[in-house]
Amino acid sequence: MNQEFSARLERWNEAEEYQKIIDAIEALPQEALNFDLISTLARAYNNLARAVESPADRKLYQRALDLLLPLESQLEEAVKRTSDAAHTWNFRVGYAYYFLDQEGPALPYFEKALDARPGDEDTQDLIDRCRHTLALPLRIKSFRERTQDGWDSFLAGEGKLRALLDREDREAVSEELVERCSELLAPALSSPAFELGRSGEKYELILSPEGDRTRMLQLAYFRRRAPRALLERWNIKVGRSRTENFGLRMFGLDVCLEDVQAWAEKIGDSGMGLKLYCEKLAPLMKENRDQVCSIFYILLDQALGELAAMRYVDRLDILETPEAGESITLDRLADFVAVHVDPEGWPRANDPELAGQRYTAYEGRPSEEEDWPLRADVFAGVTCCAPLINGYLQRDDFFMDRLQRDGVVPGFFYYPLDGVNRKEILDLRDQLEQAIAARCGEGIVTFIGGATGTSFGYLDFIAWDLKVLLDAAVEVFAGAPVAWAAFHTFRFAVSGVGLKKEQEG
Repeated sequence: MNQEFSARLERWNEAEEYQKIIDAIEALPQEALNFDLISTLARAYNNLARAVESPADRKLYQRALDLLLPLESQLEEAVKRTSDAAHTWNFRVGYAYYFLDQEGPALPYFEKALDARPGDEDTQDLIDRCRHTLALPLRIKSFRERTQDGWDSFLAGEGKLRALLDREDREAVSEELVERCSELLAPALSSPAFELGRSGEKYELILSPEGDRTRMLQLAYFRRRAPRALLERWNIKVGRSRTENFGLRMFGLDVCLEDVQAWAEKIGDSGMGLKLYCEKLAPLMKENRDQVCSIFYILLDQALGELAAMRYVDRLDILETPEAGESITLDRLADFVAVHVDPEGWPRANDPELAGQRYTAYEGRPSEEEDWPLRADVFAGVTCCAPLINGYLQRDDFFMDRLQRDGVVPGFFYYPLDGVNRKEILDLRDQLEQAIAARCGEGIVTFIGGATGTSFGYLDFIAWDLKVLLDAAVEVFAGAPVAWAAFHTFRFAVSGVGLKKEQEG
């Protein structure tokens, strides 16, 4: 970097003239951009975002990330030239994530930044903030508020979407449609997956959970709050609908539901194990297995409907050779479910309002260690959102990070069972759930199950507005027949937060 140019950039940075830095660097030819210049440009975007503090700042932080993350492969060489490069690069990445309300991804970058510059107070401060927010996510804007913002945004801009959908050359503006709709939904949903179209007199917005049960619950909540004025012109759906006679063309092949063999068996009360094989696609499995599997998922969604596929298919195997035994073609799978798996529930299997009503029981083996981690005492539980339980036990924060960046906070209350009659444990959990829900009011929390341990009871939930929920919980637990109570997110590596203290004496 030219020393005079570098000095000018630093003067602008000290004078908080960040836009001048951005304009100067972006005016350079692509071949002139190196690690240091791109990192400096990202810093300017981060600082400008902090300076403007408007809804547009999220785009600026994201721009900083888009600039910084590709530089990781060059970091080792940059450190050889500038010893402080490891600190500045990691700090700037963590900084952008932090102000995008993504403390989970931000924390490891700040920790690496501190390793590179031990004792740095600014870095330590942001580490402490991340850890505090991950344990008690009250800093972030709630999804309840974001939902209102999202629908306000969509309502204000949906006229342009309709105009684009009405164009005869709609394919020519498909990228503009996707970009504009993403921007309208952005106040509520980060990285939404959706389809746009028209059905009869109404336009359609189909929000896809992409196979993620936690996202399905989030989208069901979002859809439920669509403004009435919008629903006069739009059908808002969660999940792709079932389509008969569906076919697609990929890899130069035409594949339809009748081309796929299915071996199905009922599992439990209303689940299904499924094996799929397609002779047309079998030769491609070794070369393009991931893409071929995605075709099977698309076909399965069309055969059952996206939410029904998520609801019923507990185990799915994609076969390279056909299975022995009797099979059916995929176009007949819906009939199999309707008759053999869930005759009563099938008519509403794709209703997003039922997204959280299929519960799975599970068992655990209580830990025999003296110092066991939270929930390691569980011997029985039930949940309608197994990914959160599994993620917690496996110490995987993927679902937590994805939801929390939208202001959604999954967590659980826990309390001691000392003095509670074993026959009354489930009744107590039900009473706590009903009392907290009633005190919160509608739209604050969705309870997703609970568990019983040898020491503690657990009440699981997804909070759409954590502050309102915790305020209600404090009041309810104050009068509950338990010695103390606490709140914990579904993150293994954070601490709990007390809601009721044990009385001394």
